[in-house]
Amino acid sequence: MIRGIRPLLSGSTYSGVLFAYCGALASLPLLPFALLPALSWRSAPEGVQLVLVLLVWAVLVGAVGLARPVRRALVASARRLLRVPLPNPVAGGRTSGSPGPDHWRTPLWLVLHVAVGWAGALASGVLCVMGLVLPGNWLRGAVRVSLFGASVRVSGGWSSWVVAAVCVLLAAAVCVLVTKTLRWLAPRLLGPSAAERLALAAERELLLAERNRIAHELHDSIGHTLTAATIQAAVAGEVLTADPAAARAAMRSIEESTRAALEDLDYVLGVLREEQSGTAPARTLADLPELLDRLRHAGAVVEPELSGALAQVQGTLSRAAYRILQEGLTNALRHGAGGPIEVRVAAGPDGLDLTVVNRTGARTDPGPGPGAFPTSGHGLPGLAERVRLLHGDFRAGPDGTRHWRLAVRLPARVSA
Repeated sequence: MIRGIRPLLSGSTYSGVLFAYCGALASLPLLPFALLPALSWRSAPEGVQLVLVLLVWAVLVGAVGLARPVRRALVASARRLLRVPLPNPVAGGRTSGSPGPDHWRTPLWLVLHVAVGWAGALASGVLCVMGLVLPGNWLRGAVRVSLFGASVRVSGGWSSWVVAAVCVLLAAAVCVLVTKTLRWLAPRLLGPSAAERLALAAERELLLAERNRIAHELHDSIGHTLTAATIQAAVAGEVLTADPAAARAAMRSIEESTRAALEDLDYVLGVLREEQSGTAPARTLADLPELLDRLRHAGAVVEPELSGALAQVQGTLSRAAYRILQEGLTNALRHGAGGPIEVRVAAGPDGLDLTVVNRTGARTDPGPGPGAFPTSGHGLPGLAERVRLLHGDFRAGPDGTRHWRLAVRLPARVSA
C-alpha cells in the first residue's frame, strides 16, 4: 500500500504536474486568436465550431515551436521539472539556423504538452471539487453527480465520504499519469534527433581524437625533456669541478629544453581547459639539429645521416617525423647501454624513412641507466598508433644481439 502511494507523494510528481499545468496556462493568450474563425462562421454547428477552434489553437501552439530558442528553453525546463536527462541541442540540429528533417518534433511536443496539461487540469480539478463538495452535503440529503450525460446518485452517510476519498485518489492518479506521459514523450520529442545524435557522435569523435593527439604530444615533448634534463643534470654534477665549461653548457641545454617543453605544456593545458590558447608550437624536421644538439649536451654520441630534400618535407609529415624521432631518441637515452646512437633520415619521392639504432645490454658509462627512468610502457604503442594513422610502416625490435632498431616509413601522400 505504501509503495503504491509513494509515487503520489514524490516531489518529482508535483514538479511534473506544475510543468504540465504551466504549459496549459501558457497557451491561453493564443485562445482569442483561435476563436476568430469560429466567430466569423456563426452559421456552423456548435460541434464544427468547437473542432475548428481546437484545430486553429493547436496550429498556433505548434507554430510557437518553430522559433529556434523555444526548444532550448523547453529542454531546460523539462530537464529541471520533469527530471528527465536531456542534453542541450547541438549545432547541426534545429539550433544551427535551418530546420532539419525532424523540425516537426518541437511543435508536436508543444501541442501534446498543452493537450495533456489541459486534460489533466480539467480531470484533476473536477475530481478534487467532487472530493471537497461531497462530504459537505452529508447532512443535506442525496447528491447526484453528473458528468458528460452520466449521473450517479450519492446518498447521505458514509457513502459520500467513500466517494470523496475515491475522487481525491483518482485526482492524484491523474497527476501521476500526466507526469509519466510527459516523461515518456520528452526523450522522444525533445531528446536528440537522428541528425543531432550523428552530430554528437562526430563531435565526440573529434574531441577524443584531439585529446589522443594531445596525449601523444605531451608524452613526446615532456617525456623527452625530462629524460634529457635528468641526464644533463647528472653530467653537470659530475664535471662541475673538473670541467666548469661543460657543466655550464649542460645547464644551458637544460634551460633551453625545459623552456620549449613549457611552451608545449602551456598549449596542452589551454586545450584541456577549453580556453582560447595560442597556436601549438610546431616542431618539424627543421628543428632536428637543435634536438640532436640537446642530446649531445646530455653526453650522448649521435651519428646522424641525413639524405634527400628534407627542406621540402612540410606539414603533417614533417611534424610527425620530428615527434617520431624525438620519441625514438628518448627511448635510446632511457634504455640504451651507451655507445653511439645512429639516426638516419632519408627523404624520397615516395615517402620518408626514419631509423634510430642504439646499443643494448650493460652500460659502459657512469650515467643514469635504464633503471633510473621508470616508464609507463606507452611509448612504442603510441608511436605505432601514430604511424598507423599516417598509413605508414612501423618496426621496432632487436637488431642482432647488442642493438635495438626503430624503423618507420611514412608515405608522401600525407596531407598538410
